[in-house]
Amino acid sequence: MKPFTKLMGRVLPLDKANVDTDQIIPKQFLKSIRRTGFGDNLFDAWRYLDEGDPAKTPNERRINPDFVLNSPRYQGASILLARENFGCGSSREHAVWALEEYGLRVVLAPSFADIFFSNCFKNGVLPIVLEEGVIDELFRLAAGEGVELMVDLAAQVIRMPTGRTLAFEVDSFRKRCLLEGLDDIGVTLTDADAIREFEQAHRRRAPWLFGQPA
Repeated sequence: MKPFTKLMGRVLPLDKANVDTDQIIPKQFLKSIRRTGFGDNLFDAWRYLDEGDPAKTPNERRINPDFVLNSPRYQGASILLARENFGCGSSREHAVWALEEYGLRVVLAPSFADIFFSNCFKNGVLPIVLEEGVIDELFRLAAGEGVELMVDLAAQVIRMPTGRTLAFEVDSFRKRCLLEGLDDIGVTLTDADAIREFEQAHRRRAPWLFGQPA
């Protein structure tokens, strides 16, 4: 998993509430657990005018020019701005994979679905809960001249272009995992020496479990 420390990025405003995981990545594209190949179908039903077909490449699709993801002014955005209850619906981890592969490393919203929120931290995406008034302000800025933000995870602040800072909360364990680029397997491997010592001691205590005489 890629570590997350600081990010300077353009904001992509998705002014929709209760965006579920099937809207983030539709079910017909969930044909792999390799964590790659999903970015082209992020928000597929809104992003394209034709029906999503896994056999078609993006170049074969009809782009929806009215969807924010296709607007030239938001190309290269790395911060997604959303409304309440983002990531609701099924627990598919593919939703976060699609966001991350597209290049969105931060999601700002007033609230998130619990499983989606947890999946973000496990896949190098930082979900940040902000008050609705702040979210409203960011939507106004993004819809106007656009806005770029500096997200500093270590300091737990978002820096606005004006110099104003917004503090945010993050669980200390999840913060460490993001800063160090540790997913669930990576966290386990930090205790690899202790695990090996336990296995060796267990083999000595109960050799018959390993096909050896007592």
